[in-house]
Amino acid sequence: MSKKHPQRTEDNQANVTASDKPLDHLPTPFYTTELGAAHQGDSRRLMSALPDESVDLIVTSPPFALQRKKQYGNVAPEEYVEWFRPFRDEMLRVLSPTGSCVIHIGTSWNKGSPTKNLYHYRLILDLCERFWLAQEFFWVNPSRLPSPAEWVTVRRIRVKDAVEYVWWLSKTEYPEADNRRVLKPYSNAMKDLLKNGYTPKLRPSGHDISDKFGKDHGGAIPPNLFTISNTDSNGYYLRRCRETGVAVHPARYPSQIPDFFVRFLTTEGALVLDPFAGSNVTGEVAESLGRHWVAFELHEEYLAGSMFRFERLQHKLFRESPAEYGAPQ
Repeated sequence: MSKKHPQRTEDNQANVTASDKPLDHLPTPFYTTELGAAHQGDSRRLMSALPDESVDLIVTSPPFALQRKKQYGNVAPEEYVEWFRPFRDEMLRVLSPTGSCVIHIGTSWNKGSPTKNLYHYRLILDLCERFWLAQEFFWVNPSRLPSPAEWVTVRRIRVKDAVEYVWWLSKTEYPEADNRRVLKPYSNAMKDLLKNGYTPKLRPSGHDISDKFGKDHGGAIPPNLFTISNTDSNGYYLRRCRETGVAVHPARYPSQIPDFFVRFLTTEGALVLDPFAGSNVTGEVAESLGRHWVAFELHEEYLAGSMFRFERLQHKLFRESPAEYGAPQ
């Protein structure tokens, strides 16, 4: 088995870029694909092996500060900012000058109280001691179960908590970005307007709409709001984990989130890092979009299951040690 990573076919040998070099500084990976490598271990230690300014985009979903502990481990809200700070500093160091860092973070409630904890706001303030806040995004999950149950379904004094935050951070005020890469299809109303024309005029809101409004730009600019039902219960990753008895990661974010930011903030051949990879949704998306990627995950069983994602992409995996947890070689 080859120990070179990422693995490439003859067809894409000519497309090797500077983004490939940082991976040579890392220890032996848990597995590799044509474009990426997954490593098991503490991401603070693993990130320290990456050269300065070697990563084009970080997209990650770290463990949230929840009152009810998850099996993958959680930090208490009161300790969260201090715990995250070493990760923050390493992310800043490895990020390229025009790179971005995208962090998906959930909220938490105060223990025994129908009031929200402010840890995620404290976190963004601390992150912005070193980063620019390029823009905040919000993920609404309409299918989320009513929670917390005590205040929502038992006492009925709150509504269900269905919004999570996505912070887009950057090292410069002008990071690499182009919203033309993530345009949405025009609505039927906009299609009719483009077909029939539009008369420039002053709107009741006070906005002065010019004749440029009726120009076809190939699609609509998306808002900073994701409305995604996270309801996958029988996808390929889950089926393969069940078939082989591999542990399923319990907190998987939808692929649409990393897909949006990888398209929006990078071009083909860029290097994408996820330091809290979990089941490696980010790596799967990056591979499918022709980006190099590197994933770090503390728990070996979650990395073992993440290999199934690349079966679905029909990319060959190169396992560096005997298969465990029923994962493929």
